[in-house]
Amino acid sequence: MRKVKIVSGEYYHIYNRGNNKQPVFRDEKDWIRFLFLITHCQSHLTFYNLGRQVACFVRHSVFNISREVVEEIIKNRSIELINFTLMPNHFHLIIHGLKENGISQYMQRVLNAYTKYFNTKYKISGHLFQGPFQIVHIKNDDQLLYLSAYIHRNPREIKEWADREHLFPYSSYQDCINKNRWGNLLETGIVTKQFSSSEKYKLFVETSGAKDLSKILDEKQLLD
Repeated sequence: MRKVKIVSGEYYHIYNRGNNKQPVFRDEKDWIRFLFLITHCQSHLTFYNLGRQVACFVRHSVFNISREVVEEIIKNRSIELINFTLMPNHFHLIIHGLKENGISQYMQRVLNAYTKYFNTKYKISGHLFQGPFQIVHIKNDDQLLYLSAYIHRNPREIKEWADREHLFPYSSYQDCINKNRWGNLLETGIVTKQFSSSEKYKLFVETSGAKDLSKILDEKQLLD
């Protein structure tokens, strides 16, 4: 049983990593598929042949989903995705729960779908992720802002993206400081509207000590 009670209307930091710290993304299509799942599985709408969506994104950097379908997702969604970063062997999300059990159902759907895909593709079995997803209740604005910075600074740990994390394609950082690629499927405003400009948010992330959250969180709760 979880120590953190998940309540609708609240914000949460959710994360998990590969079992035994193994990579959970091995090639470009893996990253993109997980990206599709976290952005488009916010409602109970079912998608088929995700391979076509991934192929479309590889070619055009967008998914081939109609405006009508996106509007249906938004109308019936059980969570709001606030921001995210995918890393080679783990991921971070900030999620706002809208419906009772919405977060649990969303995460179960995302992780089960991705695990099934991954194990089938690489002909393996067993747990891909290290147990149930981890969750931290975000109690106030300070915690929300510092977690947002922490999440968006994560790609600095990838050698080729050090000091270029604002360009990392599998993070919502660029969506906060430039055009939001996902429209209302990614609700960045709860963070970005607390800054007078996108440059002010970028400066906050770049100068933040958010890799050391000891003032806000127990560091043991975070993935280093």
